[in-house]
Amino acid sequence: MDPTAWQYDNPVIPGFHPDPSVCRVGEDYYLVCSSFEYFPGVPIFHSRDLVHWRQIGNVLDRPSQLPLPPDSSASDGIYAPTIRHHDGRFWMITTNVSQGGNFIVHAEKPEGPWSDPVWIDLPSIDPDLAWDEDGNCWCAFQGVQVARIDPEAGKVLEGPLPAWSGTGLQWPEAPHLYRIGEWWYLMIAEGGTERGHTVAIARATSPRGPWEAAPVNPVLTHRGTSHPVQSTGHADLVTGPDGEWWMVLLATRPRGYSPGFHVLGRETFLTPVAWEDGWPVVGPVALRERGPGTAPQPVEAAPRRDDFDAPALDPRWISPRSRPDDSWSLTERPGWLTLHATGSTLDRPGSTFLGRRQEHPTSRTEVLLDPGSGRAGLSIRVDEAHHYDLEVADGQVGVIARIGPVRQRVAIRSVPPGPVTLVITTRPTRELPPSDGEAVGVHDTPPDFVAFHVNDRPLAELDGRYLSTEVATGFTGRVIGVYATEGSASFDWFEHGPLDVPL
Repeated sequence: MDPTAWQYDNPVIPGFHPDPSVCRVGEDYYLVCSSFEYFPGVPIFHSRDLVHWRQIGNVLDRPSQLPLPPDSSASDGIYAPTIRHHDGRFWMITTNVSQGGNFIVHAEKPEGPWSDPVWIDLPSIDPDLAWDEDGNCWCAFQGVQVARIDPEAGKVLEGPLPAWSGTGLQWPEAPHLYRIGEWWYLMIAEGGTERGHTVAIARATSPRGPWEAAPVNPVLTHRGTSHPVQSTGHADLVTGPDGEWWMVLLATRPRGYSPGFHVLGRETFLTPVAWEDGWPVVGPVALRERGPGTAPQPVEAAPRRDDFDAPALDPRWISPRSRPDDSWSLTERPGWLTLHATGSTLDRPGSTFLGRRQEHPTSRTEVLLDPGSGRAGLSIRVDEAHHYDLEVADGQVGVIARIGPVRQRVAIRSVPPGPVTLVITTRPTRELPPSDGEAVGVHDTPPDFVAFHVNDRPLAELDGRYLSTEVATGFTGRVIGVYATEGSASFDWFEHGPLDVPL
């Protein structure tokens, strides 16, 4: 490692961006993540240094590529993509657990367009792609098994064959095959994607095995530690043009009283890898790491504010399950995002919602809403049963909390006709004094507090633990977005960023 190397902050892709997979083409890196029930699916990022990433699109940006049934559950959909570059083309393989199973898409350029799915009859999830020196394509998948396949036709040519399935922990998954020197390496995750998550590795002289486990496994885990980064696992390896090796992986940043709550979902982290005696050596994943060599100029960062002036939506906007063309428009009212209600409540699938992943633990999200005669607002959500809504309708604005089976309006205020500014902030300490109705005699240490403001006036504040994975369960994280559940409404702009930076 270059002793003059610069420093970088983890996570390198913050917010709900789990199961990262990365490949390098020349000096350019491309990375994809799981998207679960959200459309469009599989966000794809570009970087020149593995640290500064910019989303350049979504691999699955057409309904024909991403069939998600209207009644599919939260945390279903697209699991664990792998991206690779071979023979002049980009390849991505993943699983749609809601409909169809495993499939492959390909593209000449990483920003697309990507092909329609080529479905492949392989069981389980977490598929991987690797090519040997003879041009044979191998697929490893959860279990752990391997098969030789034809990626163009979606045919299984050999296998599946049993492979090394880890050290005996639960859920051996996320396999990746690599040809490095004279060895084939098989890297997997074990222990479940919660606090017991680990990375383990084995090697063989052929993808068919037999496999030899590393003398020290796991090669990475934070289980049983007080480290601020937890759940480290589901990793992928990449080498830079200088020959240095790096690992991208998912991890969480839990906060608050026991058991700790992670609210942004599983995020993408980066850590350096060394090799000793033919095995990778991975240190603990830090919130601040030594950077890969001399710091280059970062890629242009995505803007914090969207004024809806572009001819198309920014690729960071996502919607649960689908986004019907008649539910939104950028042209009906130029410079505004207009939404048309397709469902009467955010408590059930089918409503009109466009959101962005919450990227900062301490954050501020602000919109300008013209509700017209509709019912609309700004929501922070994990799923249909766990969300807080700042809603405007009939000359009033209120805060609605949906927590499991309970739905309650916790505050209400009159607002004048016309556009209204709505703000949601998240912060680790209280912004408003406790209310008389709050519980006493309990540890008042949630991961954060979620506060709601209207036209710069505070309205309410709620405990953030109820919008966490530990409460809601599942594999996603918070998404903050705009919605309409009655009539039509328009939004002039949307802004999301860290709270400590003025908006």
